[in-house]
Amino acid sequence: MTIPALFLMGPTASGKTSLALALADAVARGGTPWSGVDLISVDSAQIYRGMDIGTAKLPREVLSTYPHGLIDILDPAQSYSAAQFRHDALALVATARAAHRLPILVGGTGLYFRALENGLSDLPVADAALREQLGAQGAALGWPAMHAELARIDATAANQIKPNDPQRILRALEIHTLTGRTRSEHWAAPKSDGLAGPIVKVGLLPPDRAALHAAIAERFHAMMDAGFHDEVRALKARGDLHADLPSIRAVGYRQLWEHLSGACSLSVAIERGIIATRQYAKRQITWLRSEPSLVLIDPRMANAVQDTLLKLHSSAGGVGT
Repeated sequence: MTIPALFLMGPTASGKTSLALALADAVARGGTPWSGVDLISVDSAQIYRGMDIGTAKLPREVLSTYPHGLIDILDPAQSYSAAQFRHDALALVATARAAHRLPILVGGTGLYFRALENGLSDLPVADAALREQLGAQGAALGWPAMHAELARIDATAANQIKPNDPQRILRALEIHTLTGRTRSEHWAAPKSDGLAGPIVKVGLLPPDRAALHAAIAERFHAMMDAGFHDEVRALKARGDLHADLPSIRAVGYRQLWEHLSGACSLSVAIERGIIATRQYAKRQITWLRSEPSLVLIDPRMANAVQDTLLKLHSSAGGVGT
């Protein structure tokens, strides 16, 4: 039987990483069909080097013991697409299965999970020169004007993208410029194949929303105490990064960047960062609840590891060998 791939999903601050490490320890103790685990990050912000505190990356000493694929693979000036994630994650899952190890994909970026499971439309890769040109146009004309141009070309895509979302506006215009076909036309075309073999999807859904909000606020303040403000200051001091980059638009980074640009006080930026994180967690929970074949687990329960292992053993006929 093909070794299952475990999708370990949940909102920010829900305990995904802790459960993933506990599963790695449980498999290492023996008694499972697998020789070990390969941990693969599914996080659109942890891919960036130099963005450690605000993305809640594990400490270096922990990562040396529990290495994760797809962490620290890009500079913050670079972009990374769902298609690139799918390509990289497919290779890592194949490597894990070939070594009779259990691939555990852990994170909260729903688009990445769906791209891996279901495949993607055949979209062109990013073109750096064209992106720079479109970005300059957006800066000169304003992104609402660029959104209006997108609406003229592809009304369906424009209805799905907000006028203040330069990343997605740029990508939709880039697709049309490179191919002569709209994003909507590409999405309607047959998709590439998704991940083969059994997939077990486990969602961590804390039943107490107030407790999750408290955990989010506590973690944000802990990140500030750990030097998050200085981390963003160092990124801004580079001089080659700007507010419209996907890296800087990440929750928390965007709000502190605005403070360092003089738009608001530090206390206001912190409060906005906490609110934005809560809103992000709400979107993640909404996505989780719409996810088919998802096993929900309360991360606070002592039997979370055992329940997950039992589900893995029962997949694909009982074992992954």
